[in-house]
Amino acid sequence: MAKKTVNYVCTECGWSGGKWYGRCPECGQWGTIEEFHEAPAATGARTPAPGRTSRTPVSAQNVQSAAKPITSISTDTVNRLPTGFGEFDRVLGGGIVPGSVVLIAGEPGIGKSTLLLETAGNIAKSVAAHSRTPDGSDSDRHDAHAGAHASVLYISGEESQAQVRLRASRIGAVEENLLLASTTDLSTVLGLIDSVRPALAIVDSAQTIVSQDVDGISGGSTQVREVASALIDSAKSLDVPVLLVGHVTKDGSIAGPRTLEHLVDVVCQFEGESQTALRLLRAVKNRFGPTDEVGCFDMSGEGIEEVRDPAGLFLSSQSEPVEGTCVTFTLDGHRSLAVEVQSLVTNSVLPTPRRAVNGVDPSRIAMLVAVLYRHGGISLLQNDLYISTIAGGQAKEPGCDLAITAAMASAALNKPIAKNVCAIGEISLTGQVRPVPRLEYRLREAQRLGFTKAIVPVTQKPLKVEGMTLVPVTNLKDALAFLHLAKQRH
Repeated sequence: MAKKTVNYVCTECGWSGGKWYGRCPECGQWGTIEEFHEAPAATGARTPAPGRTSRTPVSAQNVQSAAKPITSISTDTVNRLPTGFGEFDRVLGGGIVPGSVVLIAGEPGIGKSTLLLETAGNIAKSVAAHSRTPDGSDSDRHDAHAGAHASVLYISGEESQAQVRLRASRIGAVEENLLLASTTDLSTVLGLIDSVRPALAIVDSAQTIVSQDVDGISGGSTQVREVASALIDSAKSLDVPVLLVGHVTKDGSIAGPRTLEHLVDVVCQFEGESQTALRLLRAVKNRFGPTDEVGCFDMSGEGIEEVRDPAGLFLSSQSEPVEGTCVTFTLDGHRSLAVEVQSLVTNSVLPTPRRAVNGVDPSRIAMLVAVLYRHGGISLLQNDLYISTIAGGQAKEPGCDLAITAAMASAALNKPIAKNVCAIGEISLTGQVRPVPRLEYRLREAQRLGFTKAIVPVTQKPLKVEGMTLVPVTNLKDALAFLHLAKQRH
């Protein structure tokens, strides 16, 4: 029997060594070094993935045939696979690239499995439609594997086939060529992918699959790295895209070694508040597209629906202006979203005034309160402040400072701000209103939603948006004067 070797690996950066440290010598994180035992294979190499041969000496002729000039390599044959969700395709850069491995991570119960199962149903329906001849009969395929790329394979390590079938019935993802399997053995997973050769393979999840070739518990650093490496080898050799579900830890990071994120091609975060139905899909890493796109989805009992125009999600439905509210426009990827900030100011009976916020940065609120007192003449230092956004919107970027300050001043003076007015700008400690990125893009979205006036910072290039009146201001005092909020409350 081969002797087992003891090694220590950092779960954060992937550093490995033969000695344990309390602090990783590579990334400097504390408590991330874990011990694992690995038995070397008898042949000195891991069993190759299906479709790959063992390593042999490479001759000069083989090297010459393997290496090609980059100008001679064509990408015309690379056709992305649509997911059936326009928002999902937007995040991926236009669809799923053949042979790629996409990691979808998110908190428990956020809807990862539901999203991927509905995606599997959409692709299965599309593949079935394309596999039929114009007369409606099934086409007869004669390739190395009959029916290759004519089905979708969904492998679950957390649920049984019957449980997945119940969820598919609820969300309307039942298709004849959608194949379900329930296993936690890596060899079985690789064998299924090799025998079926699906158009898409989904593995739910990486932390539940176990390889018998290495030691370690399910979800451990060694197992997750081995499972990811084997699935990547299989995806590249068979040209089968794989969607891999990943768990997250209590601090929101992806469970397992950090090398997992380096190995895969695309890393997406599926996030949202449990109290709301809105879900956001972000690309953290993408080798085939941008990483600043965000997809919007709506979670319901019948599954997940994409939200193509999330313009009014974070705005209240009140037709009359109310004191303590102001609308701003924030950037999320390439999208400009309207976010309504609400503020409530009350007299405090506590020695230390209360500051309760939701959807905004608490440390920035303390700074804006001080700036409002010093440069706006409105003192809220002894008041309780309650500041929140609508429907879980996020107003944490500096471009929302002017709207947050205007909402606090409106609540303090009991003077409402008109519904057709929005405020965009960053406020410095000196009371200046500073420019924000892509201001014109935000203003065009405001004009599309019916806003006719906007308080904006002074820019070097004059802005002009048809149908809107722009009020350039250089400091907070001028912005409050335009909103009739410059008078201090007595």
